Amino acid sequence: MRVILNNFTIILGFLVLGTVLAFPQILDVEWKVVGYAGEGWFEKPENVLGKTQTFHKGWAEGYFIQCEFQGLSKTHTRYNLEEFLANPEFALFKKLENQLEFQGNQVFVNRITCHENKKVLYPFVIIEPGNKAYYLYEGAIYIFEKK
Repeated sequence: MRVILNNFTIILGFLVLGTVLAFPQILDVEWKVVGYAGEGWFEKPENVLGKTQTFHKGWAEGYFIQCEFQGLSKTHTRYNLEEFLANPEFALFKKLENQLEFQGNQVFVNRITCHENKKVLYPFVIIEPGNKAYYLYEGAIYIFEKK
């Protein structure tokens, strides 16, 4: 019985580790702003269309955040789509849901920070299968696609 439990623990550990290690691959790509919903407060959203944002391990480069290697940290919270849209913190996503065309059910809300310049990118939202991302910034939700 003890051998079975140890094997089960090892298998479960690999599954969890595989999920944790697989997630950065979803985020760590180049993203391109392809649209927006809502209205920008200080920036005209039209001016952001076509801009890019890249994440790779401890590095970021792009329109919204820049960070040299070893300065970037990333965390995420996972929701199902229903929980995400019911969360009052993400009320604008619920309000603009029809314009955002969510596909999938697993939602990763990312907090990306840069130690060097104390910048924070939050919430950077990816909904599985991970081909699109959304970023709430100054009243607009910017829509990204993997480039």
